[in-house]
Amino acid sequence: MASDQGKKQPGKPAPKTREDRLKAALKANMARRKAQTKARARAQTQPEDGQSNE
Repeated sequence: MASDQGKKQPGKPAPKTREDRLKAALKANMARRKAQTKARARAQTQPEDGQSNE
């Protein structure tokens, strides 16, 4: 309900601060970029004739 929006509810975790959200977003972004870099490096080392190592 509209009147319940500003009230804290017991049993639910407190909302993260802006700094915590930014820290989590940065960590996820860095992990994603690292995975992309690894995938690109793997793609460059695979044979060019379309065969994979699987």
